[in-house]
Amino acid sequence: MLYPFVIEKYIIGNEETGLGMEIKDMQAFYTVVEEGNISHAAIRLDIAQPALSRQMKRLEGSLGVRLFERGSRRIRLTEAGRLLYSRVERILGMVDGTVREITEIGTGAAGAIRIGTITSSGALVMPRLMSEFHRRWPMVTFEIWEGEGTRVLEMLDSHVIEIGITRSQVDANLYESVVLANEPLVLMMKREAGEETGDVDTVRVKELKDKPIIIPLRWKAAFEGHCKQVGFAPKLVSVSDSVVLDVLSVRAGLGMAILPLSAQSLMGDDGALVVKRLVKPEILTHTVVSWLKNRSLSAGAQHFVGLLKEIYDDKIGEKGQKK
Repeated sequence: MLYPFVIEKYIIGNEETGLGMEIKDMQAFYTVVEEGNISHAAIRLDIAQPALSRQMKRLEGSLGVRLFERGSRRIRLTEAGRLLYSRVERILGMVDGTVREITEIGTGAAGAIRIGTITSSGALVMPRLMSEFHRRWPMVTFEIWEGEGTRVLEMLDSHVIEIGITRSQVDANLYESVVLANEPLVLMMKREAGEETGDVDTVRVKELKDKPIIIPLRWKAAFEGHCKQVGFAPKLVSVSDSVVLDVLSVRAGLGMAILPLSAQSLMGDDGALVVKRLVKPEILTHTVVSWLKNRSLSAGAQHFVGLLKEIYDDKIGEKGQKK
């Protein structure tokens, strides 16, 4: 009886008695069966025919069973030989697959990349990056966490994730980072609402008095402060942490949303929505991609950072990469 394989001295066998098969025996046996005779198998394995014959006899002696029927010009397997062949075929496939997987993970061609992001950046930056990354490295998967910026950095510090995407500057003593160039906040609205505000492509903060405003949580305090400076309290109808939800709310007619300029990519192509730049004062934001300074990134994560720099090369500020 063959015992389950073990990964020490023997691949298949009884570890206590020493009866079993090493990987080289499995490969030789499989080749003999595939080729149909010893001489052809010896040529394929690049060993002498007598040496291969002795190896097969030693294998039978080690397992205590006959694997081949004697007296036939072409190799014929016994019942035990057929069982062994079916098991060896699976195990060699598993071994080859395991080696390939380990190699691919080591080169970044397989495995998983763990990324944490705030929603206002993840929804705008990640889809394009993930799509192009998958095209180049289709065996790599993504594990994505969403949360508030402080939570993202906590996950980075505790090694839950390898890469964090936030909108706050990070400590250069603790993190390496790539900072995308500043982008302005804009006012996204239904096309008919845009026509009511005139043909200009800008909107001053003071013009938003009594307008129903949708705003992500992270910009609420700053926006309220600007409104107070010009003499009114804004009419906030929704404060959320989801850019996608904000865009859908505008489309549903809830109000006008204050969002980063890059949110235009979520508007759709039907022309139902328009954006106007928010001015007087202008509010700017940026995206920061960070990773721990004292921890080496996996090969896959290194590919991800490289692709980020490639795609957003023209949007990385002068101090975009902190060393």
